[in-house]
Amino acid sequence: MDTCKVYVIDDAKEVRDAIALLMESVGLDVELFESADAFLDCDYEKLEGCILLDVRMPGMSGLQLQKKLNAIPCAPPVIMISGHGDIPMAVKAVQAGAVNFVEKPFNEQELLDSVHRAFKLDSIQRGKSMKIEAIREKIESLTAREKQVLEAITGGKRNKVIAVEMNIAQSTVEAHRAHVMEKMAATSLSDLMRMVIYAEISNQSTVK
Repeated sequence: MDTCKVYVIDDAKEVRDAIALLMESVGLDVELFESADAFLDCDYEKLEGCILLDVRMPGMSGLQLQKKLNAIPCAPPVIMISGHGDIPMAVKAVQAGAVNFVEKPFNEQELLDSVHRAFKLDSIQRGKSMKIEAIREKIESLTAREKQVLEAITGGKRNKVIAVEMNIAQSTVEAHRAHVMEKMAATSLSDLMRMVIYAEISNQSTVK
């Protein structure tokens, strides 16, 4: 959590300063931005923590920025803030993945609770990302032939069938299979299949 911050994006300086004062009063690090464009100028794809994002701002709106962030794996969770009490906009923000929608003038405890909830969500997302990356690295460590064997065995094919299809000896298939299990650190076939499925589902989600 040491690198986690609350990133406040609001065109009103008094709002930014008020939120910064509140967050710092409970020991949280804060970084302030006066617009979505200013935020996009930083290395935002690697940030950890959460984003407090004003819905209505000159230039790129909060909802537009949220849509852009949704396309990035492990982007910090967003908490929308607005002084307009726009319920349809609140619904859109939550449907788009916002952790919460807080109206100005905001309730301090509600805002702090939302930030802590977003921090927890960010931690979970990053944990999953690290797990997925570890699986992908293991798969990439396999040779081309071992990847073929991996695809075949997770597809439910027996060693004998794989040997015929790949035109190699069954003992060679068994040797490749052993190497795959070792490199993937899989304790069983079901364990191996879970890893491959997890990586595939994650990859499909990223592409979307």
